[in-house]
Amino acid sequence: MQRPNQVNQVGQPNTQLPDVLQSRNHGGHELFDAHEIIDGMISILDHYQLYEQHVKDDELREILQRQYSFVTTMYDTVVHSFQTGQDPMIPTQQYRMKQTNHVVYGMKPSEPRSPNQSVNELSDQGVSSYMLGQTKSLASLLTMTALEMTNPVLRRVVADSVPNFIEQSYEIFLYQNKHGYYQVPQLSEQDMGVMLQSYIPVQQQEPLQ
Repeated sequence: MQRPNQVNQVGQPNTQLPDVLQSRNHGGHELFDAHEIIDGMISILDHYQLYEQHVKDDELREILQRQYSFVTTMYDTVVHSFQTGQDPMIPTQQYRMKQTNHVVYGMKPSEPRSPNQSVNELSDQGVSSYMLGQTKSLASLLTMTALEMTNPVLRRVVADSVPNFIEQSYEIFLYQNKHGYYQVPQLSEQDMGVMLQSYIPVQQQEPLQ
C-alpha cells in the first residue's frame, strides 16, 4: 500500500499561543485520549494490512487500499499536531467515497452464519464487517474526545477528522448493502406513514416584546 497524494484541504485552526507553549498546551486527560485515538489509527492500519491478504473482491480491495492510504495521512496529521501543538504540516483532508448513495431495502433469506474455524474461511463479508466496526468505533471515539480537548489545534484536527471516518463507514455500509451482507428492513407503508406524521412543525409566532 502506498501513501496518497494530498486531496481537498479543510480549513486549518488558528492559534495565538507562542510556539514554545503549544506543545505543552495539553491537559492530562487529553493526553490519554490522544494516545487512544492514535493507537486506534495504528490498529486500523495494521488490521487493513492483514485483511488485504484475504480480500477476493476487487471493489472491496480498492476501498480498503484507498481508506488505508487516507488514514495513513490522517495519522501523520494528528501525530504532528499532538507533538507540536501547531498547525499540521499536512492539513486536515476530506475523504470522498466513490459509492453512490443508493440503498437496497428489504430482507432476503441468507445462509446462517457461525464463527470461522480457521483463517482460511475469512470472506469479503467478514472483512468488510471488521472494517465497518473499526471505522465506526473511531468515529465515535474522535467525537467524544474532541468535546473535551484543551489544545485548540489538536481539537480542531480531531474534530475535522470525524466526518472522514463517518464517510468511510458509510462507504463500507453501502458496499455491504449492495452485496446483501447488510440488509435493511422497512416498516409497512401504513406504519411508516404513522411514524412520519408523528410530529408537526412549530407554528410561526409573534416575537416576544
